[in-house]
Amino acid sequence: MNKIKLLVIAACLFFAANINAQESKDFKKVYTLKEIINIARNQSIASKQAETTRENRYWQFQTYKSNYKPQLGLDGTFPGFINSYTGVPQPDGSTEYKQVQQNSAELNLSIRQDIGATGTTVFLNSGIFRFDNYIDTDFQDPYHQYSGNPLEIGLIQPLFQFNSLKWDKKIEPLRYEESQREYIENLENVSVNTTRRFFDLMLAQINLEIAQKNVANNDTIFKIAEGRYNLGKIAENELLQLELQLMNSRQQVAQANLDIEIRNLRLRTWVGLTDVTSLPLVLPEDIPTFNVDEQTALLQARANRSEVVGFDRRMNEANAGVAQAKGDAGPQADLFARFGLTNSTFYDAPLGDLYQNPDKQEVVRIGFEIPIMDWGRRKSRVKTAEANQKFVQFTVDQDIITFDEEVLTQVRQFEMLKEQVKITKIADNIAQRRYDITKNRYLIGKIAITDMNIALTEKDEAKARYIQSLQDFWTAYFNLRRLTLFDFEENFQIIGDEL
Repeated sequence: MNKIKLLVIAACLFFAANINAQESKDFKKVYTLKEIINIARNQSIASKQAETTRENRYWQFQTYKSNYKPQLGLDGTFPGFINSYTGVPQPDGSTEYKQVQQNSAELNLSIRQDIGATGTTVFLNSGIFRFDNYIDTDFQDPYHQYSGNPLEIGLIQPLFQFNSLKWDKKIEPLRYEESQREYIENLENVSVNTTRRFFDLMLAQINLEIAQKNVANNDTIFKIAEGRYNLGKIAENELLQLELQLMNSRQQVAQANLDIEIRNLRLRTWVGLTDVTSLPLVLPEDIPTFNVDEQTALLQARANRSEVVGFDRRMNEANAGVAQAKGDAGPQADLFARFGLTNSTFYDAPLGDLYQNPDKQEVVRIGFEIPIMDWGRRKSRVKTAEANQKFVQFTVDQDIITFDEEVLTQVRQFEMLKEQVKITKIADNIAQRRYDITKNRYLIGKIAITDMNIALTEKDEAKARYIQSLQDFWTAYFNLRRLTLFDFEENFQIIGDEL
């Protein structure tokens, strides 16, 4: 008897486990709008492209900063062997070709530093040169000699020329800051695009629900109408119209299923969800209640957006173009100065002799180029740069106006769309109630089929307008975040949170 009880208990547990497993298998996670957006911001190709662009700009900025740091380098040549006949000038002016078997080796260690404020390059070098002569010697033990500069310091100073290092110091930090803010804007743009794709699928899913309910309602109405037709209470034309309406609603179900497949694939591909087959969505009807002040939005946009940094960067680039044109138009001169120690050894002397009692070395050189007549070429280049500077200034001024208008328009549209959602929701409820009443009145023969069809059409259109108003609102919500880089719902700067 106990064995039978145990078998019964085991069987019950087995079936319960199977039922739970089947329920888990059939369970499908439903996704909210913000969940889908978070997935897209972390997994989508667009977010990865934004991150890669940000990383690329970071390393470009590091390259720029390295230009102002000391550069340590080692260069040399070994071996430099020659075995050939070479022409050797003789005292009487003739040339005698003699066999040459030589090897040379060179090693230089240098450190250089660019100074951005003046465009000066300061350098410190130490170099060694060894010469080996194999003629008339044992090849294993040639004559050798050392020469070199144990230590030398020098500078290169451009005179009256365009200082690119100085202007890069103004422009490159702005370019980097602009790229960091662009990264945040790109992520917010991912939110906007995800919202559009979310509602595309959401609308298809709701259309399927509407179509399925319409099929059920139309089927019920058609069957009742068949009975009334058989009793001679309605005309055949009305029955055929109801049958056609039933066929159309079934066709709408098929079309809605196809739309879901296509839009589901688009959304999954966009957000990067490759491990799921379908995305049941929750309609985001919980509308935030916060208000947006126009001046606050404008101040936040001016403080946070990449375009504002870009305005400064563009003007600095235009100013740099004028400075370069003027620098190229004037005299070109370079000062080169080098001071240090130099020495050489006798044949077969050790390397250490190179550093014993070295001689002084001084080199000072100024090279210049002064334009005398170029038929206005340099002047034209300056005027072109100045005209471009004015054009950039006018363009930036217009872009600032457009920038402010875009932000203010979005704020006003946001407030309007919030009200639009409330209105369309009420209209949707009214249209649904009207259809229910109209359908019941038709079933008891109080109104004509035309009135019921009008109510059905208005019900479906009202639902579509409500969904569209939700899409417009949430698109405007994330567009407002993108245009200001400020979260008005939680009251914090997005740029400070992300960077």
